[in-house]
Amino acid sequence: MNEVGRGLAQGTRLLQELMRFKPEGLSANAWAVRAGVSRTIWADLRRHGNPSRRTMEKLLVAAGSTLAEFEALRSDGPISARKPPVISFGEPGSGGWRPAPLTYIPVIGTSPGACRAEDGGQIASTIIDTAHKVGEIYRPPSLAADPNAYAMTLVHDAMWPRFRSGRRLLVSPAAPVEIGDDVIVALAEQSDGGSFVALIGEITLRSATTVELRKFNPDVRFRIAASDVSAIQKIVGEAI
Repeated sequence: MNEVGRGLAQGTRLLQELMRFKPEGLSANAWAVRAGVSRTIWADLRRHGNPSRRTMEKLLVAAGSTLAEFEALRSDGPISARKPPVISFGEPGSGGWRPAPLTYIPVIGTSPGACRAEDGGQIASTIIDTAHKVGEIYRPPSLAADPNAYAMTLVHDAMWPRFRSGRRLLVSPAAPVEIGDDVIVALAEQSDGGSFVALIGEITLRSATTVELRKFNPDVRFRIAASDVSAIQKIVGEAI
């Protein structure tokens, strides 16, 4: 295969991988409109399969993901046939350099919790069972430094359209949390067997006395007393 043929094959494959992120319920064209991709660029992308990094970033953000997660989770075939990716420490040729395989991260069991009456109305909670591992997935490079990272399945639609029910979210307890981040808020109330009750949302306020979250379906904000919160963990992306 010549250089042109190889380039077209690579572009087509990249487009196929990208289309796996298309939001459910949207046509490809509607996805492009939501992402702010012009009709000309979108038509060229569909024809030649050659998206720029900027275009890919726009589409992925509109789908609730990121370019970093896309690159980390791209497949080279069926997931059962893939080997874990590797990361390297140090500089090639130095005495301390060696490749190290990325480990897996657990998929933690989740189930719907009771609706809570907060100042924003009825808020769906989630029970996260840290003692119940329902599977495992490859650890993306962005989580290589967090040994406590995990994945969990979203069990309600409170975050639609950012995340939809049934999707697996990647969570990093070690990642710093900033206003505007999507987070898991672990409540001080505990269940038996190591599970905990959590609220999921975008953090919009954090003070010594109050934590404010935003959910999207419906789009409301609600506040929790800081004394009722045991931990806040950052959602760093969506697993595929």
